[in-house]
Amino acid sequence: MRISKADVSTASAVSYMKQLCRHWAHRFPVEFDDARGTIELPEARCTLTASPEVLAVSVEIHEGADQERIEKVVEEHLQRFGFRETLVFQWTRS
Repeated sequence: MRISKADVSTASAVSYMKQLCRHWAHRFPVEFDDARGTIELPEARCTLTASPEVLAVSVEIHEGADQERIEKVVEEHLQRFGFRETLVFQWTRS
């Protein structure tokens, strides 16, 4: 399993995390509260952890899945919710 992580600076981390979880809840298994959310995508598990100034995004990608594509999908969806600000994703991979 490969892991991609990004810490995104934003004062709206809780809001964006909840929006993404609600958005995908109709298609995928999702669990979330006021600080953490988990989304079970077909090829990955996305974990979001919200603090007052950072949204920490971690994606555990299954073998054979396209890591760059999955990062892009998560990033694009969060960008839509954060359209009023510039969300910067600097993915680190392991």
